[in-house]
Amino acid sequence: MSDNDGKKTLGVRGGPRSGSVKQSFSHGRTKNVVVETKRKRVVVPKAGAGAASKSGTDSGASAAQRAAAQASAKRPAGISDAEMERRLKALQAAKARESEETAKREAEEKARAEERERMRAEKEQKEREQREAEEKARQKAEDEERKKREAEEAELRAKAAPDASAAPDPASAPRGAKPALAPARKPDRDRDDRGRAPKAKDGGGRRSGKLTVNQALTGGEGGRQKSMAAMKRKQERARQKAMGGPVNREKVVRDVQLPEAITVAELANRMAERVGDVVKSLMNSGIMATQNQTIDQDTAELIIEEFGHRVTRVSDSDVEQVIEQVQDKPEDLQDRAPIITVMGHVDHGKTSLLDAIRKTKVTQGEAGGITQHIGAYQVETDSGALLTFLDTPGHAAFTSMRSRGAQVTDIVVLVVAADDAVMPQTIEAINHAKAAKVPMIVAINKVDKPEANPTKVRTDLLQHEVVVEEMSGDVQDVEVSAVSGKGIDELLEAIALQSEILELKANPDRPAMGAVIEAQLDVGRGPVATVLVQNGTLRQGDIFVVGEQWGKVRAMENDQGDRVKEAGPSVPVEVLGLNGTPEAGDVLNVVATEAQAREIAEYRQQVAKDKRAAAGAATTLESLMQQAKENENVSELPVLVKADVQGSAEAIVQALEKVGNDEVRVRVLHYGVGAITETDVGLAEASNAPILGFNVRANASARNSANQKGVELRYYSVIYDLVDDVKAAASGLLSNEIRENFIGYAEIKDTFRVSGVGTVAGCLVTEGVARRSAGVRLLRDNVVIHEGTLKTLKRFKDEVAEVQSGQECGMAFENYDDVRKGDVIEIFTREEVERTLS
Repeated sequence: MSDNDGKKTLGVRGGPRSGSVKQSFSHGRTKNVVVETKRKRVVVPKAGAGAASKSGTDSGASAAQRAAAQASAKRPAGISDAEMERRLKALQAAKARESEETAKREAEEKARAEERERMRAEKEQKEREQREAEEKARQKAEDEERKKREAEEAELRAKAAPDASAAPDPASAPRGAKPALAPARKPDRDRDDRGRAPKAKDGGGRRSGKLTVNQALTGGEGGRQKSMAAMKRKQERARQKAMGGPVNREKVVRDVQLPEAITVAELANRMAERVGDVVKSLMNSGIMATQNQTIDQDTAELIIEEFGHRVTRVSDSDVEQVIEQVQDKPEDLQDRAPIITVMGHVDHGKTSLLDAIRKTKVTQGEAGGITQHIGAYQVETDSGALLTFLDTPGHAAFTSMRSRGAQVTDIVVLVVAADDAVMPQTIEAINHAKAAKVPMIVAINKVDKPEANPTKVRTDLLQHEVVVEEMSGDVQDVEVSAVSGKGIDELLEAIALQSEILELKANPDRPAMGAVIEAQLDVGRGPVATVLVQNGTLRQGDIFVVGEQWGKVRAMENDQGDRVKEAGPSVPVEVLGLNGTPEAGDVLNVVATEAQAREIAEYRQQVAKDKRAAAGAATTLESLMQQAKENENVSELPVLVKADVQGSAEAIVQALEKVGNDEVRVRVLHYGVGAITETDVGLAEASNAPILGFNVRANASARNSANQKGVELRYYSVIYDLVDDVKAAASGLLSNEIRENFIGYAEIKDTFRVSGVGTVAGCLVTEGVARRSAGVRLLRDNVVIHEGTLKTLKRFKDEVAEVQSGQECGMAFENYDDVRKGDVIEIFTREEVERTLS
């Protein structure tokens, strides 16, 4: 059974007095419980109570009695008078507590209101005092401004006194004429009842914060000082006002330089207009832009023309105009030392010859006895003349370094060994000198050797259009010996004569310009560049830009390792203070400010980045698929190269690019200058490539990382060894060559059918030998119709290993039975031969 709200209740079985009750649960479960049933007591009110209540009401009893009577009337059945009285007392106590709490809350609210009123009064008092202080400061500033203006006007009137006869009389002035002096300040009635000045009519709003003395004196926001031009304009307006002339000055038309993109604030600054006016003009044109947003060149041009200014379009590349070379005046030019580049084939004695001139032993310090870098040296001859020598490497891998050496040189000394004559790198040096259009002096070295033949050298040079003086040409030639010192003085005289003919001059009193001969990343000193100053003077503290890098000359060292404060024309120095390692061959230019240098370097970096991005974007999907198809059967040997200087890194990369053929090639994943780092190890691990270090080593963290990841580190100090090892490793990727060796011919005389074997050819070995398990080709009318191996070779029913020429035998092919009488069998063997890269 259930009650009115749907809840299940206990049901009494067998009538209302049964002691057993059936209890129902969820899922249809039930349970019988024993309960005790009691009758419900019904309390009937007494008759006297109702009468008393009625009489009390009729006689106008007290309020308490009426409440008691009403409570008795509403009292439920079964509640005694004592219980009802107890409940009434509890109700009265609750009402008393509630009234006490209400009174307490009202008192607290009143106290809080008094506290708020007190704080508001204190705040108004502080604001009033602050306004009074501001008013005093403002009035003081106005008084000072008025006194200053009166003094200026008095001075102007005194200057204008000689022209008083020409000035109009104030009494006879027209009625609408303006007075010379403006009122000092508005009367106090313009202020409100609190003494505050009314708001400006331009809608500027109330000024926030306290008024400082600086703001009061300058009259600007944020303490901004007025410029001298603003003060002059103010004085000019006051003078014109005093003279009775027009106060409005005419608009200044400016030439505005407009780049490809410009911000609104910068545009307003270049036009000398308010930013708000420019933004308003843009809005009138339908362009919603804030002062920090960038607008294009065409939109900016329309705005400039609207304001009445002239437009001068410039491009981003114009930032380099600050380093444009200015033509030097002839009277500013002074003689400079010639720059001589020593070129020639490897091992022909270039560095040894320079050692003889410098009286040093540079060759002993070169790894493997060869020059790996471009060395720049300055030599003073016995006559006191200074000569700057560039010693370039002669090995074929350093072609690019030699070309850079020829670009900055004045004279080329071509060293040719008398016992070896003209060699491939000698021809390259001749071509570089001709391309640079510089004069050449031939130094025929090693004439002290018994097998020396200077005449052969001169004759070989004729084949390359180099005609020496002894052959009735115009190219000087000197026979020298770096070992004995023979001909050194004659060589220096020839250089001095050639430099006099060239009349080499430069202006030392101008910003320096030079070429980077070599660049490297030194662990202790940072990026270091060997710079050959070509014009001007490079001083310590100069700000320069070189290629995509910039810097400030922190220190300079000459070729002897000594610190110098300045370097003039034709002086080679090592420059410290770069923000990055430049490329060898970059041009160094000194600029005025650090901002210019940074701007030029950032522009060049962006141009190089855009060029690389354009090259990548130009690669289409079809070209990539074609390239993948071409490289499908090409094996690659990936390597990482780290070198001590930029020139060596480039030379190694160029040499490695030439290693390989159509099947194998070397791919340089990355090359750079400086020590081997963890980043290099991570890249090598991802590509499964070795790291080749040329005159550099890995730091401790990189070594540990390489050991953990299994990356191979190889160190070299001679470029020959590096290239040879890479070539040997690349040769290991070549597939072995399959070479065939012909061993004999056999002619089929007849064919037989043998059960279990197939068709057997009865043959006569006509040439060479027939060998079992050899390769065979079946020729029919000199056309190959089958190629395979011999399955069986028999002679007189016996299985034999081989059959000599002139003997008969039986042959059966593996998985082939179509043999006929008259066919010819060609017999050969195969062998694998390892291949190497030449």
